[in-house]
Amino acid sequence: MSILIIGCARSGLAAAKLASSTCNKVTIYDDKSIDKLDEKTAKALKELENIGIKVQLGNNENYMTDIDKVIVSPGVPLDIPIINFYNKKGVEIIGEFEFASTFCKAPIIGITGTNGKTTTTSLVGEIFKAYNPKTYVVGNIGRAFSEEVLDISEDSIVIAELSSFQLETIKSLTCKISALLNITPDHLNRHGTMENYMAAKYRIFENGDENTKVILNQEDIELAKLIGKTNKEELLFSSKKNVAKGAYLKDGALIDNTIGDNFTICNVNELRILGVHNYENALVALLIARAYGVPREIIRKVLLEFSGVEHRIEYVTTVSNIKFYNDSKATNVGAAIPGLLAMPSKIRLIGGGLDKHLEFDEWIELFDGRVSKLYLIGETTNQIIDTCNKYEFTNYEAYETLEAATRAAYNEAQKDECVLLSPACASWDMFPSYEVRGKLFKQIALSLKEGANNEK
Repeated sequence: MSILIIGCARSGLAAAKLASSTCNKVTIYDDKSIDKLDEKTAKALKELENIGIKVQLGNNENYMTDIDKVIVSPGVPLDIPIINFYNKKGVEIIGEFEFASTFCKAPIIGITGTNGKTTTTSLVGEIFKAYNPKTYVVGNIGRAFSEEVLDISEDSIVIAELSSFQLETIKSLTCKISALLNITPDHLNRHGTMENYMAAKYRIFENGDENTKVILNQEDIELAKLIGKTNKEELLFSSKKNVAKGAYLKDGALIDNTIGDNFTICNVNELRILGVHNYENALVALLIARAYGVPREIIRKVLLEFSGVEHRIEYVTTVSNIKFYNDSKATNVGAAIPGLLAMPSKIRLIGGGLDKHLEFDEWIELFDGRVSKLYLIGETTNQIIDTCNKYEFTNYEAYETLEAATRAAYNEAQKDECVLLSPACASWDMFPSYEVRGKLFKQIALSLKEGANNEK
């Protein structure tokens, strides 16, 4: 079979190797020319050429005509000319995760939602590793599925964080357990409408039968509409009220009610992660584990040990009584709100970034009484300023770089205030990823000297 891989980021490179190792004729394509690629990617492409994979670079229309299947990296939009070309020719087009899943012998547990996916997936992964050491955490977190799948045996378990980009290109992917955490506006620059975005997310449970299980957030307005309509066994979670079959938060305790006994797993005061959003993530994790049959004592032990993930309301350091928190993974408004609510003091907030065609009202409405000043970076600066003015929040300032914004926030912060990077925007206008943005913020914070902000 002749396979074309589109996109030479990590998923595309891994898919090319997988396709080649399974006796296919493989070409990998990217519209960037070689001089526009970073050194690491260029080296990886050279290694692919050395094992017989054809590399085609540059934005031109000399598309190959003898292609049987196209595999798309998740970051590649589905409306670009080369994909339109193969769509018109009737060539099958699938995503990297879907392609890898066709080789998978183990059950797959899929986790999606707008916010909380990475924390929940990480926590679920730790629980399942304690239960079965042959647990693999893949997808939108860690290693690409294509890098791992040939090593995964029937007695393994796959925990997958799945983005809307990965889900919109599935065909046969079946998750033994699917979890939908929440739905708020995101990636509308890619999907066009909220309806398209939700449709992509909901594909996580479109395959399978009545023996597969779906976990839904009972308190999410959109997900609540799915209850009773998935044609799967449904388990619910709630941070506000009891549920008849599922898990819930009550009087500060995480309650497992999967078998009707309202069993207390632990109190939230025993956890190392903060905020209601994280308690909801913990509810989902315990619910997935119980749905699979993991004993409660394992779940409790891991929950009490788990300390969160990098770039998600991550404490960095304290300098001159000013605490620094890295929430770079807050790449949309819904993800940024928990950071505001979780801070223990007044906030010097660093925000802004790539324009994903989102509105910022819900975020900025929470500033009053919480945010001392907003330090703006990136291409959404003017839109955020307009929204601030709408709500009469006027203590803001724009900066050219993250370093300038961070140093200004530190220099102006009052005693016991905190500096929070929680952009409510993606990073790609200024950084390759939110991870790079977060790591730079941490480097800057750790470089600050005691007393440099006027001996606060």
